Formats: sequence, C-alpha cells, structure tokens
Amino acid sequence: MPASSNRPRDPFVDWVRQVTPYIHAHRGKTFVIAIGGEALTDARFPDLVHDIAMLHGLGIRLVLVHGARPQIEARLAERGARMRYVNALRVTDDTALACVKEAAGVVRVEIEALLSLGLANSPMAGVRIPVVSGNFVTARPFGVLDGVDYGHTGTVRRVDRHTLRALLDQGAVALMPPLGYSPTGEVFNLSAADVARSTAEALQADKLVFLLEDEEVRTAALPPTLLTGEVDALLDAATPLPEGLGKCLRASAEACRHGIPRVHLVGRSGDGALLRELFTRDGSGTLVSAEPFEELRAARIDDVAGILELLRPLEERGILVRRSRERLETEIERFVVAERDGLITACAALYPYADEAMAELACVAVHTQYRAGGRGDRLLEYMERLAHAQGITRLFVLTTQTAHWFQERGFAPAGLEALPMARQALYNFQRNSKVFIKRL
Repeated sequence: MPASSNRPRDPFVDWVRQVTPYIHAHRGKTFVIAIGGEALTDARFPDLVHDIAMLHGLGIRLVLVHGARPQIEARLAERGARMRYVNALRVTDDTALACVKEAAGVVRVEIEALLSLGLANSPMAGVRIPVVSGNFVTARPFGVLDGVDYGHTGTVRRVDRHTLRALLDQGAVALMPPLGYSPTGEVFNLSAADVARSTAEALQADKLVFLLEDEEVRTAALPPTLLTGEVDALLDAATPLPEGLGKCLRASAEACRHGIPRVHLVGRSGDGALLRELFTRDGSGTLVSAEPFEELRAARIDDVAGILELLRPLEERGILVRRSRERLETEIERFVVAERDGLITACAALYPYADEAMAELACVAVHTQYRAGGRGDRLLEYMERLAHAQGITRLFVLTTQTAHWFQERGFAPAGLEALPMARQALYNFQRNSKVFIKRL
C-alpha cells in the first residue's frame, strides 16, 4: 500500500470532492427561489444574498421571487390602516394597494443593491450580476367570493416565459415581486408563493426553493422528505399550519404535479442553509417530490462500484461473504439497490430455487449513515414482494451476526436440511451460518 495512504485526510479537499458532483449537476439548470419579506429585516440577509450570488457564479440560472408582507404592514400602520383578511385571503383596497406598490419597490431596490455589491473585501469581489425586474406576470382579479369583493387581490393568469428565458440566457438574474398586471393596466397584489410556483411551472424549472421563517419550520416539524400525498394530508389535518408555510406547502405539491421534479423548503436563517440544501446529499430542509427521493430499483452494471463499497465494511467484519468484482458483475441482475442522489445507500440480492419455490435473501446491507428511518424494513418488504411475484413461497437467509434482526421480522430458525439441496451443497461449514426461513 502506498505510504501516502497513511496521511491524514484534508477536510477541505474532502469537502470540495463531495460538492463537485452537485456543481456539475446544477450548472445550466434553472432554479426559482422564493424569499419572504421578513428576510430583509434580518441583519444576516446580506449573507444569504451572497450565497445566492454564488449560485449564479456556479452557472445556475436564477429567478428570485420576493415577498413584502412586513414592509406592507409597516406602511399600512403608518396610514392607520391594516390588511383585511377573509377566509385567510387578503382583501386589497386602494390604500393597501398603494402600500403594496411602495413596499415592493423598496424591497426590489434593496435586493438589487446587495446583488450589486462588489467590494474587494466582500464575498462578491469582482462580481457583476445583471438583475432584471419587469412585468413578467399577467394577473386577473380574484373577484367576488361569497359576497366579498377582494378588490385588487389577484391570481396569476400567465407568466412570460419567453422573456424570462431570454434574460436567463443572457446571464441575468430575474427578480420578481408579488405583483401582477392586467392588459387593462391594472396592478394586482399576488401571493409570492403563487408567483414562484407559476414561474417555476412556466419555465419548467429544475428546482423550486422556498426560504421559510425558522419559527414556521419548527412549529410544523417537517420531515426531511415529503411526497405530494403526504403534503395533502398535512394541509387537511385538524391542526392548522402557519399561514405562510401552508401556502408554500400547497404551492409545492401543485408544482410537483405540474412537472417540477423537486421543491425544497428551507429554514432561511441557518448560516449557509441554502447551500447545504443544494450541495449536500442530506440537505438542510424538506424535499417535496411526486416520486420517492430515495429510489429502490434493480441494480445495473454501473452500480457495481457502489455496491462493493457498501459491502466492503461488512465483509471485513465477517458479516458477509466476500464477493469479487467479477462475481458481482456476473450476478448483478440478482441485486436490488436503494439510490439517493447517486449514492448506493442499501442493497440486497435474491437467488431463487424455483423447484422448491424458495429463494435466498443475501447481501442485505444498509449504509452506516442511513440506518435510521426504516430503510432496512423497506428493503426487506421490497424483496419479499419481488420474491412473491416470482412464485416464491419461502424466503431464507444464512447469517452469522444478524439473527435477531431477521427473527424480529418473521424469520424462524431452521436446520440445514430445510434448504434446497443445491444450496445445502454450497453450505460453508467453516462459517457455521445460522439458517432462518420466512413464509411469504
């Protein structure tokens, strides 16, 4: 073994190597990022803008959608007024609309200023980011519902995807306020979540990201991943969600149903939370998708290296029988893997003995960092369904150190004679593995 293998690993080099696949994967992709107006009141907001500028520097096409709720409420308070809500929907009268226009303009200018920062001692030294805002959203009035006239409150009718794409192609960052315009020249107060969702759908963006207030995230205690059906269940639950979070969750599920592969909900105040979400495998927030983020599928020949890496620690401890690359390549069609963003997190193999309607479950392994969350159980359930579909009535395992895990899941001890004759002939008496069988 080369002497250099004993040198301590450099954490910085390891970090660069870990994020590089994400840099390659994200380059040239379109992300729509929604930011609440609360973010601008945070002293750490410049750090978030610098992180967003970094995404632009890495070749990501960016559309920023901003809210302005606290800024609007502050201007209403100055006029001795407040925003009226009916059935959780805003009623925007003439006074409120004037405040919405003022607040949206101020927020836009502040974000543009931060994206223009290029001082030598700043993270954006030497950076020149063109920022463009405009009348990209055509809107219509919400109208009258149950006798209530919602005034200048509107909904998105259409997003000008052609102009947006042209601007992104030129390297600009598109900045979109929660405003929409009608062909008759009217201005409408819109939900920033709806603007972000509609924009992502119009552009068929690769990602939609909602940066949320941490208090909302803590209150809801969202899991790391959610499918659209699970989002629906949260929205229909008896316990109400914070209003802003509810809107973002509803927009997330709708976006996924209209072709957006991944929507991210991230608590914005954690230092570098956006970067951790986009450039690490486990992220920092909640991923919403129409399909499971971690896929169970039949193994392919290009999975061999990942499977070998997963099995090696268990082979070294004597838990699994050592398999060569050549053997694994010839038996790859027997394997099922769980894949998470290119990493093989779990695997198992099924070796059927059709004459006895039995099959051996082998090479059951879960990555050490992913043993929580019931992955082993999901993998076992998948393998049982796969065996049953092949007419298998009994599944058996041979194990030296994981007997209790299998017994807890319905496998019963059995003698060697219970195995198919062909498998008995291959039994390694030196390993002295215990036999367990489960009826399917």
